[in-house]
Amino acid sequence: MSWQAYVDDQLIGTECVTGAAIIGHDGSVWAAKNLALKNGEGAVVAGLFANPSSAFSNGVVVGGVKHLAIRADSRSIYGKKGSGGVVLVKTGQCILIGKYDDTIQPGQATTVVEKLGDYLIENGC
Repeated sequence: MSWQAYVDDQLIGTECVTGAAIIGHDGSVWAAKNLALKNGEGAVVAGLFANPSSAFSNGVVVGGVKHLAIRADSRSIYGKKGSGGVVLVKTGQCILIGKYDDTIQPGQATTVVEKLGDYLIENGC
């Protein structure tokens, strides 16, 4: 399955995220839909996993929107902005990013992104 197919089918297709991207550990965008990372954002997001506590002091900026970090560790980072937010999950090869708005429960978005992360980790990705 291509990286774009994971975004289209396993993230956006669930209707539990409104935008999604898969980026490399270097911040390069591998696939995306309904989510455009601004210049340099991918590298900054990837850097958050090297020092997760910095997400609490600097926030989580995705698509030009700064989110308040509500969870940050070496595997997962969650950000909240109003009633929407972002879920970031690091796997062995990539970082998954899911964005949700006020029409989606945060737990739904979190479950979808985390489950895809689990699947990719179990399969060596």
